[in-house]
Amino acid sequence: MGELYNIPIRLEGAPWSAGNATSILHEIRHALLALLESGQETTIDLHSLPMGPADETQLRDALGQGEVEAQLDVLGKSVVRETRIPGVWFVDHYNADGHPVSRFIEITRIPAILKAQPEDIREGIARLTEQLVAVDDRH
Repeated sequence: MGELYNIPIRLEGAPWSAGNATSILHEIRHALLALLESGQETTIDLHSLPMGPADETQLRDALGQGEVEAQLDVLGKSVVRETRIPGVWFVDHYNADGHPVSRFIEITRIPAILKAQPEDIREGIARLTEQLVAVDDRH
């Protein structure tokens, strides 16, 4: 009988699913209605939900790939991907080693990470002012 416990077992089959993809798609639909009717933006934290690889595949297949993709490199890489559903975005953040640290679906006209922040705008104005002063001084 002890030999039976030494037999290696390998499970094969489809990736597991928590069955949450359809619920998330319904949540996205309601969030899109709220965005359209009142401008309310919604963020869904995919890392906080029980999801298996099959759920993620079902979500990505249902939402598809849009026309816009942006990559930022700030304390690690962040990738923003538009889906083929206007107003629905995948936002993935990675640490400096390239490992995923967070994954969101944002229902918004444009993801917050892509919006220029007031302090960045002030810095940009200062840089542009310096350049204009240097050009004026040369003329």
